[in-house]
Amino acid sequence: MELSRRTFTTLAGTAALGLALAGSGGAATGPRGPRSVPTGPPPPPPRADGRRHRIGFDGHSLLVDGRRLVLWSAGMDPFRLPSPSLWRDVLQKLRAHGHNAVSVSVPWNHHSPEPGRYDFTGVRDLRLFLDTAAEERLYVILSPGPYLGPDVDAGGLPGWLTAVDGTARTDDPEYLRHAEEWLTAVNTIAVRHLFTAGGGTVLLYRLEDGIPDGDPAGQAYLARLYAKARADRIDVPLFHGDGRFGLAEDGTRTPGFDSDAGYERPGHLTALAGGITAQNVRTVFGGTSWGWLPGTGAPASYGLGAPVDEGRRPTADMAPLQQFGHLVRTVPDLARLDPAGGIRAADGRLTVRHLTNPDTGAQVYVVRNDSSDEVRSMLPDSGIEVPVTVAPHDAKLLVSGLELGRRTLAYTTAQPMLSMAAGRLDVAVFVGRSGEQAQLALDCDVQPEVLRADTEPAWSYDRGRLNLVAPLGVGGLSRVLVKGGDSDVPLVLLFADDATALRLWPYETPSGSLLVYGPAMLRSATLHGSTVHLVGDVVAETGVEVWGPRGITSVTWNGEPVRTYLGRSGSLVMEGMMPDAPTVTLPALDGWRRRGGSPESEPDFDDSEWTVADRTSSHGTTPVPEGSPVLFADDYGFHYGDVWYRGRLTDTRDVTSVSLSYGAGTHGLLMAWLDGRPLGSHRMPAPEKGEGTRTATAVFEVPGKRRGRGGHVLSVLVRPMGHDGDARAKDPHKAARGLVAVRFGGRSRSVEWRIQGATAPDRVRGPLNNGGLHGERNGWHLPGFDDRGWRAVEFPRRERRQGVAWYRTEFRLDVPADVDASIGLTLDDEPERAYRAQIFLNGWNLGQYLNDVGPQHTFVLPNGILRTRGANTLALAVLADGTTLSGPREVRLTLLGAARGGVPVKAVDSPGRG
Repeated sequence: MELSRRTFTTLAGTAALGLALAGSGGAATGPRGPRSVPTGPPPPPPRADGRRHRIGFDGHSLLVDGRRLVLWSAGMDPFRLPSPSLWRDVLQKLRAHGHNAVSVSVPWNHHSPEPGRYDFTGVRDLRLFLDTAAEERLYVILSPGPYLGPDVDAGGLPGWLTAVDGTARTDDPEYLRHAEEWLTAVNTIAVRHLFTAGGGTVLLYRLEDGIPDGDPAGQAYLARLYAKARADRIDVPLFHGDGRFGLAEDGTRTPGFDSDAGYERPGHLTALAGGITAQNVRTVFGGTSWGWLPGTGAPASYGLGAPVDEGRRPTADMAPLQQFGHLVRTVPDLARLDPAGGIRAADGRLTVRHLTNPDTGAQVYVVRNDSSDEVRSMLPDSGIEVPVTVAPHDAKLLVSGLELGRRTLAYTTAQPMLSMAAGRLDVAVFVGRSGEQAQLALDCDVQPEVLRADTEPAWSYDRGRLNLVAPLGVGGLSRVLVKGGDSDVPLVLLFADDATALRLWPYETPSGSLLVYGPAMLRSATLHGSTVHLVGDVVAETGVEVWGPRGITSVTWNGEPVRTYLGRSGSLVMEGMMPDAPTVTLPALDGWRRRGGSPESEPDFDDSEWTVADRTSSHGTTPVPEGSPVLFADDYGFHYGDVWYRGRLTDTRDVTSVSLSYGAGTHGLLMAWLDGRPLGSHRMPAPEKGEGTRTATAVFEVPGKRRGRGGHVLSVLVRPMGHDGDARAKDPHKAARGLVAVRFGGRSRSVEWRIQGATAPDRVRGPLNNGGLHGERNGWHLPGFDDRGWRAVEFPRRERRQGVAWYRTEFRLDVPADVDASIGLTLDDEPERAYRAQIFLNGWNLGQYLNDVGPQHTFVLPNGILRTRGANTLALAVLADGTTLSGPREVRLTLLGAARGGVPVKAVDSPGRG
């Protein structure tokens, strides 16, 4: 199946949306579907309902069952949160903060420890994740690769692929055989969760991370992947790469889609103004690249600065995402916008995009300030009769002529956040930065009654206009109730700054929508009779306020009754306050025991069971040095973590130096010993800008007293920092890891080499957890290992040594059962000390601390792996290069945050060593 670049782009980015949905019973609307779908309510939140659904598009938006959908997706990778019960926690936070979809990547290397074997159990349970997303009523964008990008080892390609024939990401038949087998394994699960057939909520399917333009083999490969997906009955829209759609070949306009939207307001508002009604924020929750998941040289923490941090705590950066999500979900006018006449701000530092909805006549203005100054300016000819203020490097979406329930908004200088009905009330929320003043006008032929529930807002009525002014951020939420006049349905107007808006939670129930104000988060709301049962999180002392469906007279919070009274704005208001989350006390880490972990460096170490390194050819891209055996770790099946080499020489007379060439990625490490005595260490330097895969050479002098007749042993430890995942290179993952070449100064010597890396992985933690350190191969990191013979020690440590040292201790936690505490492990020392520590909690490898590199000092300990009510085993494998004193100096538990609430957490299986 060959496609030209133009045809392929059309298929990948546009026409794929309109393909017939064969085999599902659904049908795509596509460009030949209805000529015009009017503005109306969006589709209800999705679920696995067993019904057939149609997915299509027109020039403005995706269409789901004939209704317009503005897709607002959040990136979350479940493989970076190895505690499946916490997946629900993050999904609930994404939904509560306005997202209606989640984008999920499925890394091949995480699921495939060897050719032909695919594991979707335990922390790899894709079925469970897709079921949970459907239960939380989120659409899913599924990304099975095969290549996922450089942020994960080898771009997600499995380690064993380095040692087989075939050029990856091309139409090479040998590679395609493996890639299509992988996709078969994923698609067998995915097809049962497609929204088209009602088995789940998978709405879109993304292939690859991008193929360089002008690469015929890559384009042919992508065509094969598309054909494979369709052959496997994946009948939802397909796309690849960055996902930005354009024009079909016949000129048909297609909905814009940005799969890499940012966190900031100007980005997603500008995109919406440009017709992009499907956006995915790549990393809303990053999580942890635990074990050997990280891309080369990357820290364990992924997505630093993500709006939901690694400890699952929403940050202030969620505010613009939440506001946009609830806006596009509750204001259907935004799903169908056409460019309108040009509007210029009086102050040229502001740029204005003017759009209109052809069905409702609503006018939309995206006002952007790219300057470093706050700008206050009139917008002539916009109908907005007062100046608009935009903060530096910010943007606002303003509207006029918008229906707020049964009333019409003339204009506003604050961005709307949502518009909804809650029982007998219409409710609208307007937001902006703290300190700004919101001005709003309603068209009212008949003067209404205006009730202020708070003292801050002010109002006036003049010639058919109700004018309101409210300072944002003063006193929290400002409430105004508008009654009578042109409508019998009261309208509640709420004004909030960014921080206050993060405590507003709309929720849809079968009996109608409700809005909750106050708590740190609302997870769910259910109605039984006249009672609404709310479930959520409390961090700080707070009240609760509810605007809800008709007939609601009482409230419970997390199962406990809440006494309420009827507020002036038609809400049920809690009497008193809910207390903040209780204090969580963490124990000191003491009782440490130590044992040296480099016996492989000793000349009498028994390596008879190790693999003999005697191959003469390699599948890798690094040339094999002439006259040398293959020493690359991957060719001997050692793909992750540390690798040991032992070379036997019969004579070292006249050997003045040893040159060790190796590949290890950024910050990779090599250490060498001769007859148990350190020769020295070497760290792989960071690559220069634009520089690709490379090796480095460490040259060590051989002391005179180490030169002589008889047997000698050269021991080498290499710590690779992952396989390359550069999308611009051919097979970057096949670049050598481990030793590449060994040369001797003075006189050449023949060496018999043996190699040892990680042993077979356990089925629970998978192939990416362990490396080849002696302690890992012998279970020193596992719960239940008998360390009573180890030496008792205390921190801080002050040792100058080269090699590996292991430390173990146990600690108990007793966190209250109703508290979700996020806990990390913090290591700290003088930055000039050159050592690193691999962190194992209950046998799980949760990251690597590089003391003299940084920036990461705190490592999240995911609940489930961490027993918050019980005993835990902590082990540190500390590698020191001998150039400085090494620690650790301080190792402590750190409370990252606590909330009264959370989700039930199940313990993650952590097999030990009895």
